[in-house]
This record gives sequence, structure tokens and C-alpha cells, in this order.
Amino acid sequence: MHSPVLPLTALLFIALAIPAAQAAEAQIAVAANFAEPIKAIAAVLQKTTGHTLRISTGASGAFYTLIKNGAPFDAFLSADNERPELLEKDGLAQPGTRFTYANGKLVLWSVKPGRVDSQGAVLGAADLGKVAHANPKTAPYGAAAVQVLDKLGLKGAVTPKLVQGESIGQTFGFVTTGNADVGFVAMSQVLSAGRLKEGSMWVIPQASYDPIRQDAVLLKKGADNEAAKALFQLLQSQNIKDLIRSYGYDL
Repeated sequence: MHSPVLPLTALLFIALAIPAAQAAEAQIAVAANFAEPIKAIAAVLQKTTGHTLRISTGASGAFYTLIKNGAPFDAFLSADNERPELLEKDGLAQPGTRFTYANGKLVLWSVKPGRVDSQGAVLGAADLGKVAHANPKTAPYGAAAVQVLDKLGLKGAVTPKLVQGESIGQTFGFVTTGNADVGFVAMSQVLSAGRLKEGSMWVIPQASYDPIRQDAVLLKKGADNEAAKALFQLLQSQNIKDLIRSYGYDL
């Protein structure tokens, strides 16, 4: 149904016309849903340029607060477009560097085969257990989950059963460990973990929630960081766009 995630061995043969330069390191804040793709992209970056990344993953809202308070990140890959734009307005981002690197897809997922149907009717089932979604104040995928529940008219019924993660990464953990019956997670997480065949999933129609446009922006600290600049060039190359698509994102 979905293209398989490209193996790392294949990625290492991606040829990119990036001039050789002295190796540098960049500290990157990355939305939790993009944790696996950025690892693969970092490996390509190091293979092709010698540059390395120090990657921190978490909730986009939490990263925004950290950056506002002086956290030493060179670049920010958010799960939305709002916070990178705010950082531009705050004077904390390098003008003209913001771009959309992916468009996310929200799914309802369970580790149990057959538990989630193709219409999400399980959300109204009498035997529904705990339901996980990320904190809508800090995680764009959590905000999207709340929009879906509102549209289905199920927010009131589901709220008493809610288990809330501080990031989409923690939310995914609630479902994989069985601490939640079902959960609103990113499609990329299910594909990255190889869980597509063993569990069950409803790919939620994108008309049910606002587009999850994920923007990247170079921060002021990273304005002269060659590793961060090379990463942004790499993210906009066709081969890496194909890699991102293989994790279940649109571009």
C-alpha cells in the first residue's frame, strides 16, 4: 500500500553535487515525528559532506520555547509552519531560509490486528480502552487529533479515556506498550517502526484536520554553520524528497 522505507545502504549511494568542505557539526532540533527520517538523512549528509548532526527530538512547541530562551540550536525542523514563522518574527531565525520539508499525515493506530477499522468507528465502540494523542498545545499532531475528534462529535466521549503524550514520540510509545488501546500518531512512525502489517490503522482523511505543514528554518546561531546549511541543501534535493515520501509524508 505504501512505498517501503529506503534502506540505509541504498541511501549512502545517493550522489549529491555538494562541494567538499571542512567537516562541521550542527545542533538540530527536530519534531518527534521526523525522528527516523532525520537519522537516515544525517547518515547521507555525513557520507557525502563529512558534516555531522547532533539531533534532539521532541515536541515542536517545547522546542520553540527553548529556542526563545536561548537554547543553542543551529536549525529547527518543526512539525508545523507556525512556530518557524514566529521565530522569524522574533528575530531568532535567518531570513529567507524557511521552507516546507514535509506534509504530515495523521493516523489512528493500534498494535492489535483488526482493532482499528478503515473508518475509525472503533472510537465509538463500547469496549474502547485508553486513547492516546499528543498535547495539542505543544504538538501539531495532537492539535490535529483534537480537530478530528471534534469533527466526529466524539471529543466528549473520548476525553475520559484520554492518555496524553507530551510529544508524538511519547504518544506512539503509549500505543506500542499497550498503555493505550488506540492512538493518534504520525503515519511516518508506523512505517518507521515496521508496524504496518502487525497492527491496524485508519489513515484519517486530510480534510478532517488542518494541513500539517512541517517547516524548517535556519536559526541565527546557525547562520554560518556549514553543516546546517548543507543539511538544508540536502533536504531540498530530489533523492531526499523521495526518501521523505517513503516514510509516509507528502511534499
